[in-house]
Amino acid sequence: MAGPMPGATASTNTSGTNAPRSLVVGVVALFFIWGGLTSLNDVLIPKLKGLFSLTYTEAMLTQFAFFMAYFIVSLPAGSLIARVGYLKGIVIGLGTMAIGCLMFIPASGSGIYATFLAALFVLAAGITVLQVAANPLIANMGSADTASSRLTLAQAFNSLGTTIFPPIGGAIILGSMATVDPEALGATEKAAFLTQESAIIGNAYLVIATILAVIATYFWLRRSQLPNTREEATSLGGAFGLLAQPRLGGGVASIFLYVGAEVAIGSMLINYLAQPHIMGVTEQTAAGLIALYWGGAMVGRFIGSAILRMVSPGLVLALFCLGAAGLATLSGMSTGTFAGYTLLAVGLMNSIMFPTIFSLGVEGLGDKTPQGSGLLCMGIVGGALIPLLFGMIADRTTLAAALSVPVICYLLIAAYGWSCAKRGRA
Repeated sequence: MAGPMPGATASTNTSGTNAPRSLVVGVVALFFIWGGLTSLNDVLIPKLKGLFSLTYTEAMLTQFAFFMAYFIVSLPAGSLIARVGYLKGIVIGLGTMAIGCLMFIPASGSGIYATFLAALFVLAAGITVLQVAANPLIANMGSADTASSRLTLAQAFNSLGTTIFPPIGGAIILGSMATVDPEALGATEKAAFLTQESAIIGNAYLVIATILAVIATYFWLRRSQLPNTREEATSLGGAFGLLAQPRLGGGVASIFLYVGAEVAIGSMLINYLAQPHIMGVTEQTAAGLIALYWGGAMVGRFIGSAILRMVSPGLVLALFCLGAAGLATLSGMSTGTFAGYTLLAVGLMNSIMFPTIFSLGVEGLGDKTPQGSGLLCMGIVGGALIPLLFGMIADRTTLAAALSVPVICYLLIAAYGWSCAKRGRA
């Protein structure tokens, strides 16, 4: 969603590893998978909201459970990868993701919302392990001169996953929720309907778990195709003092705000677009439109990469953030298709934010770069907390009014980008 997360390990391999092309393709495919599964939450939220008659705040607990895993698991995952190596770490990550998916089956039969949250946390824990292993690995799978091209390709596939999965997931997971109001059914009919709709979720994630198991087997069989090198785990002990440096401290805060704003908007897009005074579409149609939000991020990365060669990264970040704030404000103050498409266009503005904030945050850190990277990764917990605030405001006012939360986030990030542009390169 936010682009590839820098690993929590310090890379000591500067020459690169001559990996088989098939293995490189396999690792790049992992970016597609975790991007798609993360964006699938945007479809799961309206489904669970309808099944359990949740408030917006309660519905946002799905993102809270998911993104808290990044905060809790990142550092242990770095230590794990340091002990077992990259490919075994990928297998462990995929296996954990498969377990999380399988947990949706008993959750679907339990009728208890908290069991879905537990499944999401385990799934996200596996994704975190996968990212900590895959990001530094793809950078080292070949010549150091072409590392950036491999990372760019992997990042594009991550965005491709976030673009493709929501409409497919919407068609499968949302089921009959768009045409049947559970509250209008009798007690017996309602119970049967909710059981049927919950089973759809369990069956969908069973298929995903099976696919993940097959992919894990692929990597396990190829675990000897790379040298069994391990990297030194990055400890954050004493690293928090680095936050006193304005460039890094502002970067951590900006990552927190950016991921929170992106997730908050993405999580509520289906409910927002389905409102009669916005676009009045079905939830399945809205799920298809989400592809424009995430697809805009994919297109924007290619456009932004060209712009960043000519313009100061801090200035580009500030301008894109102002664009996102402006579009969200216009959407909240208007109605109809204009309101819908202006909010979808925020995805285009989101595109360059994560990699640009990250590069600005670690600039000039030298041998402290690994510690800075770890701190920036922990800022992803914004995806757990800011959507909760968004949901609370939406419950007390409207979804349009709640858009003020991401607007404020974007404006604060714009201030960070502008300050970096004024200071120049560290």
